Amino acid sequence: MGRGIPGLEHLHVWISIPFCFAYTLALLGNCTLLFIIWADAALHEPMYLFLAMLAAIDLVLSSTTLPKMLAIFWFRDCEINFYACLVQMFFLHSFSIMESAVLLAMAFDRYVAICKPLHYTTILTRPLIIKIGMVTVTRAVTLTTPLPFLLRRFHYCRGPVIGHCYCEHMAVVRLACGDTRFNNIYGIAVAMFIVVLDLLFVIPSYIFILRAVLQLASQEARYKAFGTCVSHIGAILSTYTPVVISSVMHRVARRAAPHVHILLAIFYLLFPPMVNPLIYGVKTKQIHDHVLSLFQRKKV
Repeated sequence: MGRGIPGLEHLHVWISIPFCFAYTLALLGNCTLLFIIWADAALHEPMYLFLAMLAAIDLVLSSTTLPKMLAIFWFRDCEINFYACLVQMFFLHSFSIMESAVLLAMAFDRYVAICKPLHYTTILTRPLIIKIGMVTVTRAVTLTTPLPFLLRRFHYCRGPVIGHCYCEHMAVVRLACGDTRFNNIYGIAVAMFIVVLDLLFVIPSYIFILRAVLQLASQEARYKAFGTCVSHIGAILSTYTPVVISSVMHRVARRAAPHVHILLAIFYLLFPPMVNPLIYGVKTKQIHDHVLSLFQRKKV
């Protein structure tokens, strides 16, 4: 059973309004991106295929938690089966890991496009993109699969109520009796491994990109080359900034009310799926033009 947002139960209906609006934007935006990329053969390039992966992941990530969360806010439907809780947790954490991997792949795509433009089509081939997708899924599933099995072995003597809106790993661990040190260490280790490892590759790729852009002869060429990276940088910031803020708040403001941390956790889940389609829709010319053409057809 989930409590929703402890301490703010009387405001659940009002809190649900911005969440419902953000979820609707996430659904419309990501479905529109997927449709445009699928419908336009000119967009079947590595950059847009990675963007399609990101949109699909964002759809699953937001749909894993938001419908049940809104049911809690609107209908007080707090019940959730233990195994359904584990399934929700598995999808939540595995697709979060996949999102980080796809952002890393998109950084590699921009590195090849700007630093090795003559070899772009020979390096980023369709088979390589498929392999990257398979590695992305395999890594996420491998790292997340132990979590449900680790949680099944516990006896839960601290009540059936999770002090959260959804089944997050540590929220479930807090209800368990017995030695939970391994779960704590494993959860932190996976999070640190993913964030540190992926950023360890993303940051150097942008250092090489910046160096290559600054070596271009004309200012117009520099602006155009770096302009192709703006959307991806925006997606990275929208994904990692809430993670950093949440982790800092957990350490700096340990005595803060529980609802502060829960609202930050929801923001982390909902903000990237809502913002990423807007970033790419505005900053990517091909997608921007395609959306405008769809609206113009409707008017005609």
